[in-house]
Amino acid sequence: MQMRCYCVTHHGQPLELVQRDTPQPRGTEVLVRVKAAGLCHSDLHIWEGYYDLGGGKKLSLADRGIKLPLTLSHEICGEIVAAGPEAGDVKTGTVAVVHPWIGCGECAACKRGEENICTKPQSLGVMRDGGFADYVIVPHPRYLVDLGGLDPVKAAPLACAGVTTYSAVKKFGDRIHEDAVVIIGAGGLGMMAIEVLKALGAKGAIVVDVDAAKREAALKVGALAAIDARAPDAAKQIAEATGGGARAVLDLVGATPTVKLALDACARGGHVVVVGLMGGDITLSLPIIPMRPLKIEGSYVGTLPELRELVTLMREGKMQPSAVVPRPLGEVNDALDALAHGKVMGRQVLVP
Repeated sequence: MQMRCYCVTHHGQPLELVQRDTPQPRGTEVLVRVKAAGLCHSDLHIWEGYYDLGGGKKLSLADRGIKLPLTLSHEICGEIVAAGPEAGDVKTGTVAVVHPWIGCGECAACKRGEENICTKPQSLGVMRDGGFADYVIVPHPRYLVDLGGLDPVKAAPLACAGVTTYSAVKKFGDRIHEDAVVIIGAGGLGMMAIEVLKALGAKGAIVVDVDAAKREAALKVGALAAIDARAPDAAKQIAEATGGGARAVLDLVGATPTVKLALDACARGGHVVVVGLMGGDITLSLPIIPMRPLKIEGSYVGTLPELRELVTLMREGKMQPSAVVPRPLGEVNDALDALAHGKVMGRQVLVP
């Protein structure tokens, strides 16, 4: 039996429709029929073939071990249709979200349950074929989180936008209950971060973005304030909105101007968590870090237990899904183009 895959065969070129034999699960593997697959900014970087390190330097994805052809999408929901002989008691027909941030299983990070920071990652849609296909192979049933009746199209972004923002927000600790969190970037991750904060009973979000329509959308879903990132006095506006400077800034863009804005807007003792991978570099006066004193932290996706916690929050009705734009899988190249040109509100989800 044949299946469709939309693959990156050449960086920067349209994804190519490839017909392949449907894989058969071996060992502990599970075969999942894809019901929904989200499109993320990381897919855009993989499609382009590099990350921008600033100063004219690039991090080539080939140097990170990413080989072509590759089927993109790491935000996958689907139905279990078959399992290998060593997969244990796997119930076919179960609809689940896939945890794509899979490690080697052997290193210290994996043994701590932090597969997302394994140095030999096996992530779906990054190192192994992902969800822009009719079927996907998942290496072990433990990476499947039962949706329990949730809409797979609305739940697909939990695997990246959801778990990424959830893991990042948790790094602020009790601050989210004491002060509004400043969120830089109101795209798919920004909208998800607002829902995560609401689900955790946080004080609220102040959203910063260059796009007026995205700022308006953030206000509609409950942001306390929305600030134009390009305003000359943006840092001052953030300081005023937070009552003297931000204590928690979540940078979902991760570009030179956004990190600079985050640091400029911080109160003394401020905490900046950088998630976005848009790229660039910054120059820091080192004495400022201890003198102010600032905490600058990176956050990379999330863990399997965090994804389980997130699905539970949504199943219990404590968290609402953020806005999604469903599209047929055949429109994947149009979806990629729309994302590249900043024309997307919320998250695009491709449906086979």
